[in-house]
Amino acid sequence: MIDPPPARDDSIALPRGVEWMPVDQALGLLKKRIVVTTSVERCELANSCGRFLAEDIIAPNNSPPYTNSAVDGFGICAQEFDKQAIFSLPLHKERVAAGRPLNSRVLKEEAVRILTGAQLPDGVDTVILEEDVSLKGQNIVFRGPIKKGSNTRVEGEDVKKAQLILETGRKLRPCDLALLASVGVRMVAVRKKLRVGILSSGDELCSTSEKFTQGKIFDANKPMLISQMEEWGYDPIDFGRALDIEEDVIERLDQASKICDVLLTTGGASAGDQDYLSATLKRNDCLEIWRLAVKPGRPMAMGFWNSLPIFVLPGNPVAALVCTLIFACPALRVIAGGRWESPKGFSMPAAFAKSKKPGRREFLRGRIKEGRVEAFGSEGSGRVSGLSWAEGLIELGEDCEGVSFEELVRFIPFTSFRE
Repeated sequence: MIDPPPARDDSIALPRGVEWMPVDQALGLLKKRIVVTTSVERCELANSCGRFLAEDIIAPNNSPPYTNSAVDGFGICAQEFDKQAIFSLPLHKERVAAGRPLNSRVLKEEAVRILTGAQLPDGVDTVILEEDVSLKGQNIVFRGPIKKGSNTRVEGEDVKKAQLILETGRKLRPCDLALLASVGVRMVAVRKKLRVGILSSGDELCSTSEKFTQGKIFDANKPMLISQMEEWGYDPIDFGRALDIEEDVIERLDQASKICDVLLTTGGASAGDQDYLSATLKRNDCLEIWRLAVKPGRPMAMGFWNSLPIFVLPGNPVAALVCTLIFACPALRVIAGGRWESPKGFSMPAAFAKSKKPGRREFLRGRIKEGRVEAFGSEGSGRVSGLSWAEGLIELGEDCEGVSFEELVRFIPFTSFRE
């Protein structure tokens, strides 16, 4: 007599007798297995933003390159005016401006008019603010004592020549370009942009440019993933849509392995009769990670095809994005030449309450409102509107059995995945 299991009304519950891999274990395996594959090129500093450094940057010059004035004022030799008194000094016949250094020496018994950024001339070690000086004919009058070095920027006080300023694997930001420019760096060795293939899978899919017919659904994953790769600074390559035919899947995998550094696919990640992507990888001994204890995104696979890393993402858009952010994002960064980095989150009081089954990690769509984080009303992986509504993910750990209103939860903004 057949004895079916009891109904649990949970489409993503962890089935009995199946080994489900915890999220941290999967991330640990990825971290060990993934290596940088992109080649190195040299480019102009102005074109390097968003690229990963391929070598350490050693400062070729000091910053500032010379000691200069931090204010508009008057330059003097401070050691002559170290007591409380009123002093009067004649002005040097010339003034000093930025980019126009003084060729003559300023005598100890003289002061010189100096403007912000101007190089301190010989004989000057201190600048008095013009607001602290009175003019009397061709003399200035001020009160002591004067602290030596006041209102000056000392040569090399920010960066010293031969100092390590940026390390290999750093993703260059606009502020990094300012730092490099300040010490005279013109060319940098960076990794070539990561080429990320995007492949959809499933006979039921159609693009918005195709005629919609009964039984089809629009492919929401393709534009989402392509734009996500562009936002991260990678070069996405559209490999179209694979049919539910193993030969077509193999042909597209072979094509991608010749062009891309990594491939993201959506659909076909589970173990159903029509899930050809994961089945093809498994039959060819290319599947390395599968069955993750995570919601949404349980049916996710990861493997290699002709040495090409492949992330077989779920077909549902919410699960596809969550798996891209949690698993693919740090791995892509390493493949591109960067360092493995976990997303930065912070604790916030919950504006919701919910129960949760222990044993799997869950990610809810969330956003901040009036100092709390609220969760989207539905946890369905097909509710694309929730992705547009959300500002980030609420992470609930494996041991969590529920959340009470005002209880602290971890919120990870989508912006945490950009760096």
